[in-house]
Amino acid sequence: MKTKGQEKQSIKRGRGYEIWGLFKRNKPAMVGLALLAFIALVAIFADVIVPEELCYTFSGAPLETPSIEHPFGTDNLGRDLFARVVHGSRVSLLIGFGATILSLAVGAFIGAACGYFGGVLDNVVMRIFDVIACIPGMLLILVLVMALGRGTENLLYALMISGVPGYARFVRATVINLTDMEYVQCAKSYGTSNFTIILRHVLPNALGPIIIMLAGSVSGTILAAASYSFMGFGVQQPAPEWGAIIAASRQFMRLAPHFAVLPGMAIVITAMSINLMGDGLRDALDPRLKD
Repeated sequence: MKTKGQEKQSIKRGRGYEIWGLFKRNKPAMVGLALLAFIALVAIFADVIVPEELCYTFSGAPLETPSIEHPFGTDNLGRDLFARVVHGSRVSLLIGFGATILSLAVGAFIGAACGYFGGVLDNVVMRIFDVIACIPGMLLILVLVMALGRGTENLLYALMISGVPGYARFVRATVINLTDMEYVQCAKSYGTSNFTIILRHVLPNALGPIIIMLAGSVSGTILAAASYSFMGFGVQQPAPEWGAIIAASRQFMRLAPHFAVLPGMAIVITAMSINLMGDGLRDALDPRLKD
């Protein structure tokens, strides 16, 4: 005989297998997963693939075309472009996933509290977010970067802060729909604390829509980070980052198109892989889209 805990684990495992089975049927989603896994492995083992010193060492003539010695060619200062793109993946993925996950964590906490308790807390917090929403996103991030200072860490914080209102509103709307469900009312009747109800009953059941939103936001954050670095408000030279590399190539696009195209392709492939995965997750987690 299975215990109650074992039965719950079996149900959860069965649901996990069902989601994975639906996800596997989506070939574009599997392609996206494979591409993202490859890019993640490149970022993790960047030091094994190519020494980090080559990102800063003048190892060839400026603007060399791709060759056996320099697979991606060299930049305007003679630094190995392959090394800079490989190690730049760490920075871009760190900012993209880090800023998104942090803003989701903060926004989910605020949104869940507002949606569950309502009242004065909900009204005050949502009105503050209404004011923030009136500020264009790009302007808000630029102001935050200028206030905090330029650099990788401060760009991450700026992107995180700008993303909190959107996640808070999304989670709040989801939680409001769940608070009247029977299992939540049953937990209240047993005297379960509000914190436990939110943590164990409300948020887990809102996880599907949150994961779908998270997958869509990561690619947007990576593109935004590259854009701000391109404009000079993000990662600063000589640190390797895809947007900063493209920014350095602006004057040489006709002479050495590989200087801009190769890091640009890295951004496009990463964003595309995440979007393909997000579409697959949406189809697998949304029961209305099942066959």
